[in-house]
Amino acid sequence: MVERLVPDRLWELFQRVVPDAPTRPQGGGRRRYGDREVLAAIIFVATTGCTWAQLPPVFGPSGPTAHRRFTEWSRARVWAKLHRLVLDELGSRGELDWSRCAIDSVNMRAAKGGGLTGPNPVDRGKNGSKIHLITERSGLPLSVAISGANTHDSQALQPLVRGIAPIRSRRGPRRRKPAKLHGDKGYDYAHLRRWLSRHSIGHRIARKGIETSQRLGRHRWQVERTMAWLGGCRRLHRRYERKANHFLGFAAIACTLICYRRLTK
Repeated sequence: MVERLVPDRLWELFQRVVPDAPTRPQGGGRRRYGDREVLAAIIFVATTGCTWAQLPPVFGPSGPTAHRRFTEWSRARVWAKLHRLVLDELGSRGELDWSRCAIDSVNMRAAKGGGLTGPNPVDRGKNGSKIHLITERSGLPLSVAISGANTHDSQALQPLVRGIAPIRSRRGPRRRKPAKLHGDKGYDYAHLRRWLSRHSIGHRIARKGIETSQRLGRHRWQVERTMAWLGGCRRLHRRYERKANHFLGFAAIACTLICYRRLTK
């Protein structure tokens, strides 16, 4: 089970970003479970959507132990670093297409409230959160962020673009800017077009009252498919985490798994 959820290649990458285990006083305390077993337990929770208390004993660590380690690693931004490492591996192989990227978002209900939540205007004002995503041409996620459900999509564009980490290329320097960015009418603002142009990023954004978002479908369906792929991480179907960095951690885990599947093909 552990080897299936955490293959050798993923484990090698994880070892490069996980912080060192804290030192224990000699002669006391219980044995600390290995990071690979705990990582497998966390991925199981992320993909199945079970609670920490429902974690099967086959992994070794209990639910509270896995949750405690998940909290430590989320605080250390391990999930974002792992996502970047997988993107670096893809970029070094020339498998990232920066010529046409797309931006989109998806809403989900926040069952317990918490940070970065708000009334969802498309869910009768119920409390919710929103995942924002930028993908490259084939649909691999490059940048992910979360916000309250009442945050307008346009407010996420600049932070998302700035949040793209410098990623390795097969030849030449690291890259962090798409050649062109596609978006729906939610991003139809003159100041966003000017900002993209100042940063040498082409743009194709649906214009309100002039054209329908469907005309961009042949270029945007990849990001919508990636949003559906996020559903493979069932922990994202509804937000149960009160802490925003925990929910962002699960979103980053989902993006990492999507990219890792491409890496193993």
